[in-house]
Amino acid sequence: MAGLKVAVIGAGSISEMHLTSYQNHPEAELVAVCDLVEERAQQAADKFGAKKVYTDYRKLLADPEVEAVSICTWNNSHGEISIAALEAGKHVLCEKPLCTTVDKALEVEAAVRRSGKLLQVGFVRRYGTNTTVLKKFIDAGELGEIYYAKASYLRRLGNPGGWFSDIERSGGGPLLDIGVHVIDLCWYLMGRPKVKSVTGNTYKKLGNRSNVQNLSYYQAADFDASKNTVEDMANALIRFENGASLMVDVSFTLHAKSNEVAVKIFGERGGAEVEPDFTIVTEKHDTILNVTPQIDNSSFDFMAGFQNEINTFVDCCLGRAELISPVEDGVELTKIISGIYVSSEKGIEIQF
Repeated sequence: MAGLKVAVIGAGSISEMHLTSYQNHPEAELVAVCDLVEERAQQAADKFGAKKVYTDYRKLLADPEVEAVSICTWNNSHGEISIAALEAGKHVLCEKPLCTTVDKALEVEAAVRRSGKLLQVGFVRRYGTNTTVLKKFIDAGELGEIYYAKASYLRRLGNPGGWFSDIERSGGGPLLDIGVHVIDLCWYLMGRPKVKSVTGNTYKKLGNRSNVQNLSYYQAADFDASKNTVEDMANALIRFENGASLMVDVSFTLHAKSNEVAVKIFGERGGAEVEPDFTIVTEKHDTILNVTPQIDNSSFDFMAGFQNEINTFVDCCLGRAELISPVEDGVELTKIISGIYVSSEKGIEIQF
């Protein structure tokens, strides 16, 4: 018998990772799929063996058979559905971002405390093998105090359109969609220090560049070239209470030679590059060493990362593990992201 009966709310593209990972887990039983579009929910249910289909998440949450849910919906609904799920007595795995506003994130945090149920935020890059291995080195003190990090997630062409480019549903563009991944990854590896201030800039210069031909990229199912209300690009300097700092830049579209994902951290005794290739930099016997850990994937493997994330969620729900991406971290990242948007809008540094 399965140890945990789960349901997935939202059957868009990211749900495929959740559904596949639950299907692969020997102790997870997929009970139901919910989506506003019944046909899409039914297709996912048929593919992954769920026996129930819903178009109203409230009806799914009223199902006593469901013990835990993955929330894979539009960003602006994460908070509302998370709170409803917790109040219905379900454990929750909520895709990032936790919320699009700090106030709503704090409401979710309060609901977690009231309900006594678990909420895991979908910071999937924490679950990559390269991150897991590096974290052991950091926790053992081999890099010393991490005082600086730098992250880039730049797409030269890659505005997905659809709900991703509709600020009402997404809450933001590349900063909130892909920037949150690398900001969180750096912050997590830095020891999750409290944010002190942010200075940010966002730009809307290029639009979705739907005119470009001969170069393909992912487009949402509801892509509409005439609709785009999010930023093209953002950058920020984030300062923490312990004196550490993080610089980040992200884009959906940019006049760049190629796409770039780069994550680097620097400590008193050593440093590391997490992306694009995992390298640890250290010093022995007065000589600098670039150490290449021997692991199957030197950069983030999406399928393996999601499987590790789902495995951890199931283990936590069954009482066998502690959360490594709890609701409190979701709140802190929401503060950082929201602060960057406000800083850009007002042209000032935001203090916390």
